[in-house]
Amino acid sequence: MAAEPVLLAERKITTVEMHTGGEPVRIVTAGYPALAGHSLLDKRRDALTHHDALRRLLMYEPRGHADMYGAVIVEPDHPEADFAVLFLHNEGYSTMCGHAVIALGRWAVDSGRVPAREPETVVNIQCPCGLVRAVVAVENGRAGAVRFRSVPAFAFARQAMVATPDWGPVELDIAYGGAFYAVLAADGIGLELDAGSLRALRDAGEAITRAAAAQIPLEHPDDSDLGFLYGTIFTDGRDAFEEAASRNVCVFAGRQVDRSPTGSGVTARIAVQWTRGEVALGQPRAFESITGAVFTATAVEETAVGHHRAVVVEVSGKAHYSGEACFTLEPDDPLGEGFLL
Repeated sequence: MAAEPVLLAERKITTVEMHTGGEPVRIVTAGYPALAGHSLLDKRRDALTHHDALRRLLMYEPRGHADMYGAVIVEPDHPEADFAVLFLHNEGYSTMCGHAVIALGRWAVDSGRVPAREPETVVNIQCPCGLVRAVVAVENGRAGAVRFRSVPAFAFARQAMVATPDWGPVELDIAYGGAFYAVLAADGIGLELDAGSLRALRDAGEAITRAAAAQIPLEHPDDSDLGFLYGTIFTDGRDAFEEAASRNVCVFAGRQVDRSPTGSGVTARIAVQWTRGEVALGQPRAFESITGAVFTATAVEETAVGHHRAVVVEVSGKAHYSGEACFTLEPDDPLGEGFLL
């Protein structure tokens, strides 16, 4: 009988597989080691420093792919949190992820992690950016659509000019929605928001993110760990309020393309639109991704973050299950620890 496959230190990792608008969420349910540190940001640093091989194993091929996304459940340090989460992707550890929060809210209720209450169950999730409150619709004991309120969002820079080697000078906004994004209209650099333009969108997104990060210093008043540019969001330029959905495509973590409308991304877009007076408090706005998935985002409360005018945004969407997995690693597998093409 063949020896049982092992995973690094004789470990197996089990997951629940979900997607939100086509964007994957690999929720690690067992097998990930306890992380050192009091705060969640401390745990995030420990994961990067001492356990990054597990991120690569779960996100990279042959178990994942360049556009894979994951979430690791960890112990919270926030007194109101039901649990805390670290977000994983091909490049590292993000500070906020709305599509994953939507999936985690549904999973928390269905798994019994948070007791179900009808017609709605509140799930408090501590993310690296702060506490996120998700409200999960529940009917006959089964979770459904989720809406969440993230940390306050704000416009950091408006109409900033950034020099790029291949796309010339581009004008963009930078906004924070749990992570910082550069935001600009795709047609401003001659691109379309469709599947046929995906390679060009990846190229442009990576180049613009790198250029903007180098030329515009970012800082978040609450914590220096939050002060980095996560990605670039290309929009259809339809920012003023209307009933029809506005399309956007988010390119993050280098060349990764979000299949969903991007929860933290539409939060950032609403912050810019609200700052400009293009949407009002309580005015829901629909956002569509490249897959046709739709999130609804609404500015619900004005506030402040340091010296920035800010707004609390509520985002709504739905996640679906796609399976479960138990991942292992054979000791003689030369590619098993992960690779990307």
